[in-house]
Amino acid sequence: MASHLEWFALLAILMAHSSHLIPVKSEAAASAFSRTISPESLGLRREKLTHLHFYFHDIVSGPNATAVNVAQASNRPSPTDFGAVFVIDDLLTEGPSPKSRPVGRAQGIYASASQTEVALLMALNFVFTAGKYNGSTLSVLGWNSIFRGVRELPVLGGSGLFRFARGYAQARTVTLNLTTKDAIVEYNIYFFHY
Repeated sequence: MASHLEWFALLAILMAHSSHLIPVKSEAAASAFSRTISPESLGLRREKLTHLHFYFHDIVSGPNATAVNVAQASNRPSPTDFGAVFVIDDLLTEGPSPKSRPVGRAQGIYASASQTEVALLMALNFVFTAGKYNGSTLSVLGWNSIFRGVRELPVLGGSGLFRFARGYAQARTVTLNLTTKDAIVEYNIYFFHY
């Protein structure tokens, strides 16, 4: 009968001779999936802080609606419209008038997500079409309690000139028609990007 030391030696010899049968992760294989790079290698230089100011025109009523109700809770009426989901393609302008200079579109979804107040879960892309920001976007995801004075939503990212964006958006209702639910909302967005 072999001792523990003999079994250990035999196992070590077998492992040494059969190592070509055991897959081993190499550093080269791991780097094919992920690697650390410098920001400069992507042309990213100094990070900037930018402030954007514009107005969001949410038109729920009429034949030219830019916010369309695509789902509604049917099991019970709700004073907060709980369960309603809207898809939007809202105009963004430089001033509060819908006839002021367009600067982009707000495209995304918002849903009434509170049973106790009119509060929306908003998932939006601000798609800019004016000047040097044409083609750049900012992505916002957050909670918006529309009857509060100023609401804050996080900026989660961006594209184009706003790559690697992070910051916050402040929303303030300028007008809200309680019958039609049409609204104009002022946005001030502060964010870091390269």
